[in-house]
Amino acid sequence: MQIDSLLQTLVEMSRSLGDPQKDLAILGEGNTSALVDHETFMVKASGFRLQDITSDGFVRLRFKECLDMLALEGLTDAGVKAGLQSACCEAGETRMPSVEAVLHAVLLRIPGILFIGHTHPIAANSILCSVKAREAFAGRLFPDEIVCCGVAPCLVDYIDPGLPLARGVRDAVNAFCDDYGEYPKVICLLNHGVFVTGRSAKEVLSTTDMFVKVCRVIVGTFSLGGPRFLSPENVRRIHTRPDEHYRQGKLGLKTG
Repeated sequence: MQIDSLLQTLVEMSRSLGDPQKDLAILGEGNTSALVDHETFMVKASGFRLQDITSDGFVRLRFKECLDMLALEGLTDAGVKAGLQSACCEAGETRMPSVEAVLHAVLLRIPGILFIGHTHPIAANSILCSVKAREAFAGRLFPDEIVCCGVAPCLVDYIDPGLPLARGVRDAVNAFCDDYGEYPKVICLLNHGVFVTGRSAKEVLSTTDMFVKVCRVIVGTFSLGGPRFLSPENVRRIHTRPDEHYRQGKLGLKTG
């Protein structure tokens, strides 16, 4: 995909995620990104709103400088800012990349992840900010949850945004892959929000929409005694059915 076309797709995805009617993000909440090539990626600049963002709201960064910061212990906020500025591809860049730029870099390095949408959905945070968050996401509830959102979400305890969170998510995602043999499509940050990954912008949008539905259903189940999860056998069956893989392709949730 050419850079101009990629950027336009990223803008459209971001505006959809920022649509006020969806209750996913308000004001400057949330951020998005897209892989450009092996060396660079585009990420939302700090201070821009998803709902009306334009191409001017994105900064192109180099992976190397972003990922190198992960190994630097004790880096101050000023040091992180300087590191992100040094990662900018455009000399003299005045826009400040999102504080989550390093986390986006970590995830975009995973094979198959080309787009990322990070939002703070009210439906999701109603659970993620509760004492029953881990209990609520302990199982799967219905087939389309598995088809669209994967075998399970990856849950991460609250960590200070920036480098500490990037390291924590990196470790949690790697542990998830060890457990399930694949990387998560949905990453839930307790007391924070949700990261959704995909091979396309359409996949990020569809997965986000379905996950919001999942969260609404979860909250509803607790009003009637709590969730009744599918059995692990049922989850595995749905996750590996050839007809569901075909349907994922038709829905833009699976490519290749």
